[in-house]
Amino acid sequence: MAYNVLPLTKLVEQFERLPGIGRKTAQRLAFYVLSLPKERAAEFANAILDAHEKIKRCRICQSLTEKELCPICSDASRDPSVICVVENSQDVIAFERTREYHGLYHVLHGLISPMDGVGPDQLCIKELLARLKDGAVKEVVMATNPTVEGEATAMYLARLLKPMGIKVTRLAYGIPVGGNLEYADEVTLSRALEGRSEIF
Repeated sequence: MAYNVLPLTKLVEQFERLPGIGRKTAQRLAFYVLSLPKERAAEFANAILDAHEKIKRCRICQSLTEKELCPICSDASRDPSVICVVENSQDVIAFERTREYHGLYHVLHGLISPMDGVGPDQLCIKELLARLKDGAVKEVVMATNPTVEGEATAMYLARLLKPMGIKVTRLAYGIPVGGNLEYADEVTLSRALEGRSEIF
């Protein structure tokens, strides 16, 4: 007879549903949670419920926030003429860590992927188009991942935006800092050549 404690099994199954978590990691997490004092376990559970109840999408950029507008959209010092289009809110955090970008964002909440049944209607594209109607935006930066889905989404959006007279740019790709040319694939090398810039 197999060792089976139903509440533990259910906990392991919930952890297993998280992206990148396999069976063994899920078991380790479940046993860790069980080893917590009851108050800490309650804090952990309450943090999940609290996040679910309080976090929503920003009315403008669709990023995650607890207010009607996210801190970036409500920051008057940001450049409203540039919008960086990203796949998810984690990408916004990644760009903000660089402290180099001072424009606004738009979060699509996914990428076009016909194989997964995700079309343009499932993404926050109509919200992006609504933001561009007043003519204040001069440039839209496509910052989707350099995957087949990311490229397809960027191309789809570029075709929609070009007739509006908005400059549409794409992130440069190339050799990562500290990388070796001999290990780079042909696509990365060709993108690095295309995106080369003058040394000052």
